[in-house]
Amino acid sequence: MSARLAIAGAAAAAVMLAGCGSESSDTNTPTATAGSSGAQVEVGNTINYGSFGTTAEIDCADGKSLNIGGSNNTLTVKGTCANVNIGGADNKVTFDRIDKEISVVGLNNTVTYQDGDPSVNDTGNNNKITKG
Repeated sequence: MSARLAIAGAAAAAVMLAGCGSESSDTNTPTATAGSSGAQVEVGNTINYGSFGTTAEIDCADGKSLNIGGSNNTLTVKGTCANVNIGGADNKVTFDRIDKEISVVGLNNTVTYQDGDPSVNDTGNNNKITKG
């Protein structure tokens, strides 16, 4: 399978993840981008990101929700996320702010958020979630 098909498949899988409501009213038009930094699909106010082995920056703007799938990614998330779901393994994700909830179901993920007071659900294995 080509890398582009793998990324497209990861994006499709990310879209399937259960998204939570968001607070942002930025757009109602679905958008999609794919490239060397992964695949990102935005539906309503939920961003679905999927990739393998990339370094990327994602913008939650002011209250979008974010679903992350894939493995071995280093992601920097700007803005304020309402709700975050992380699957996959060995991801390193840094957030500016998470307001409501973070749920990590994958393995060996390192998640740091700088601001906010979200409820934390870690149902995966060997994840590290810290406010830093």
